[in-house]
Amino acid sequence: MNPRFFVQVVKALVAGDVLNALSYRIRPYEVRPGATDEAIEFSKKILCEAFRAGRSIIKALRRCRHQFESVQVDWLQAKPKVMIIGEFWAMTTEGDGNHHLQRFLEAQGAEVEIQLVTSWLLYLIWQNQRDTRRRLDLRQEDAVGKGLAGRNGIRLLRQLWIAERLLRLMFRIFAGAIGLQRYHLPDMEELATVAQPFYDVELRGGEGHMEVGKLIQAVTQHKAHMVLSVKPFGCMPSSGVSDGIQSAVLHRYPQAVFCPVETSGDGEVSFQSRVLMYLFKARRKAKEEFEAALRRRRLGLDDAPRRMRRLQKRATYYPVHVVAGSGANRVCALR
Repeated sequence: MNPRFFVQVVKALVAGDVLNALSYRIRPYEVRPGATDEAIEFSKKILCEAFRAGRSIIKALRRCRHQFESVQVDWLQAKPKVMIIGEFWAMTTEGDGNHHLQRFLEAQGAEVEIQLVTSWLLYLIWQNQRDTRRRLDLRQEDAVGKGLAGRNGIRLLRQLWIAERLLRLMFRIFAGAIGLQRYHLPDMEELATVAQPFYDVELRGGEGHMEVGKLIQAVTQHKAHMVLSVKPFGCMPSSGVSDGIQSAVLHRYPQAVFCPVETSGDGEVSFQSRVLMYLFKARRKAKEEFEAALRRRRLGLDDAPRRMRRLQKRATYYPVHVVAGSGANRVCALR
């Protein structure tokens, strides 16, 4: 593959990620329905023109930022945050393939935490780094498909390290340009460490140990009120994790709200009904969390909006992470 073309593809993936991540933050809180989608469509045109003409993507993202900042939002709401994990295609697609899961959750009053393609690229880099380190100690010739025969293992590790740093740097620059504040890409070593007691990280297939690690982090780091694992019917890697391994995780972390679902051609009603059962629990957790934040600040729901500064009312503003809910975090940031 032409290196220049490859770089453009990665840029397009990262630009799409930051655009998606920002839109999912804003849309549940928009005052005028459809305002965020209008900003997305306008931003897509700006980015497409920039890529076609070979112009600066950073400048294009800054133009997109103005579109999102014009969206009027009401942040002080107790919306449950739902993290979607599972089989890569089912959790990232937006359509009939997962019964329009993201839009369905938003229609039910939830905020959706999506998984980014950039995170998947980091996972692939991590896999290669881990495999290369282990192969460095082999005493015999390593001439298999991904072996190091005829290759400099140390140089390969150095190249992978540079690739990871460049990818994270690109994401940080693009996120800053569009106004995606305080978004942290996953630490792959940390994910592997927290998942290892439940799932051997050497087992590969689908997202592997990442599903386990994401659930644990969602609970211990207060990243979401509910974790939803979605996969097509018959997807063995994800089903094996959700139906088997995650039961051991839930025994250790009983406070977690975890909903495993499968998509099939005729199961939309049962699919959505199952999601709603767990979403009821997440709503209750979000409401309790929001009310607790108001009590800590000794505020009423009528008083809180008056305490918000002009900057805190912007659609692109994002406070320091304290709890799972975006509304509760904004209450915690009030002075």
